[in-house]
Amino acid sequence: MSADGAGNSPVAMSADGAGSSAVAMSADGVANSPVAMGGDAGVADDAVVIDVVGLRMRYGTADVLHDVTFRARRGEVLALLGPNGAGKTTTIEILEGFRTRSAGHVEVLGADPARAGEEWRARVGVVLQSWRDHGKWRVRELLAQVGAYYHGYTTPWDPDDLVDVVGLSGQANQKIHTLSGGQRRRLDVAVGIVGRPEVLFLDEPTVGFDPVARRDFHDLVRGLAAEHGTTILLTTHDLDEAERLAGRVLVLDGGRIIGDGTAEELARRVAGQNEVRWSLNGDRFSRPTDRPARLVYELYREHGDDLRDLEVHRASLEDTYLSLLRPVDGGVR
Repeated sequence: MSADGAGNSPVAMSADGAGSSAVAMSADGVANSPVAMGGDAGVADDAVVIDVVGLRMRYGTADVLHDVTFRARRGEVLALLGPNGAGKTTTIEILEGFRTRSAGHVEVLGADPARAGEEWRARVGVVLQSWRDHGKWRVRELLAQVGAYYHGYTTPWDPDDLVDVVGLSGQANQKIHTLSGGQRRRLDVAVGIVGRPEVLFLDEPTVGFDPVARRDFHDLVRGLAAEHGTTILLTTHDLDEAERLAGRVLVLDGGRIIGDGTAEELARRVAGQNEVRWSLNGDRFSRPTDRPARLVYELYREHGDDLRDLEVHRASLEDTYLSLLRPVDGGVR
């Protein structure tokens, strides 16, 4: 960044640490153009897009990340979950190139984020919880201006299509300073994805969305991953949203990954997470099991039509998440 805080790379942090897209804004609100990439900038199908091995981060004498290791492939949607203070924000900022790690190997799109240049940054989208926008702009004008600087590198979203996707069609011609908090949040998301990034980082993306806008955004995320091969890493406290969107879940606690897998895989690793419930002769029964189908078969074989109200309860992601975070035997994990 220049001395006056005006960004000159496709991703830049403002003076207060806020940032939201792969295009930097200068002090007067004019976007700086990313350098277009020549040739095929994409990555192969099923290629490793995010590669993290032994990541450590220390602040003073305190380690906030301990040996964090995971990979993400092209088109994967990952949810990074954890309580406040678990290290989620630090992890994401290192992957985005906004923070330098203490130790470990980190690659995103084949480059070290701490050293990557403009061409790399033009391929990455970032949606933070808040960013310093420019209230004098109208919504559609801002998206058109930001999107224009991706021409020659990619085909940006058409502003009219994009405002519809994020639920801002009715506010397309409003000035940004007139938007409500939820509407400004939708604009954050629109700015972050206008350039159709290959890797997209989403931090609490649907805060402030109404149910219809949230559903539309979920459809958008699935489409970006399935149709365009976008790799998406999101942080959220909405566990239902994580279960709906993410094909894979990472649970971070105390700076360590304590769970990595699909919601179903994580549920199977937590004892007693599948439960079969039934009624027999007026009494209600339940039994935890790792093999619910077999238990149901055995119950029908033994009791036949006398069984009533038979149901299989599979753990939700919330059940699994809370079990993973629960102290073991009264101690601290």
